[in-house]
Amino acid sequence: MLAQYLSLIRNIPDFPVPGIVFRDITPLLGDASAYRAVIDDMAAPFRNEKIDRVVAIEARGYFFGAPLALELSAGFVPIRKVGKLPHKTFKTEYDLEYGEASIEVHRDGLLPSHRVLLVDDVLATGGTMAAAASLVKQSGATIAGIVVLIELPLLEGRLALTEHQVYSHIIFE
Repeated sequence: MLAQYLSLIRNIPDFPVPGIVFRDITPLLGDASAYRAVIDDMAAPFRNEKIDRVVAIEARGYFFGAPLALELSAGFVPIRKVGKLPHKTFKTEYDLEYGEASIEVHRDGLLPSHRVLLVDDVLATGGTMAAAASLVKQSGATIAGIVVLIELPLLEGRLALTEHQVYSHIIFE
């Protein structure tokens, strides 16, 4: 399946800025059988775990988080940029390569008794995922694992997540 996944990910050079190669997953999402297989693969390490909530990071993480929640018979909780959630939230700020950002999650979306699977499309520097993990910790819930479709190991994102099990399905060196 890996070869099929790789054939459906477009490399877009110099996007969004010169020197960056953007991994465009939209052809993979458009292929129903490949998309189904990706969700099955991402769910596999957690099928025998009790996952109460799948928490995904805005926006591309939702492409994988919502179907994973259904696959694992878990609830879905979105992490959003600040100001996008209408109820009481936990908030965290974190550094980006080019500035700062903030994300939030609804306070009532996660309970201390919940076991959580964190999901995103890409693990790069790990800053956004570490911030998401911080939000889960603020709620008192337990992180059962982290799963991403793509990992860029040269950016050493795992170093920001050493206390968690991280599963990635495609590695781009």
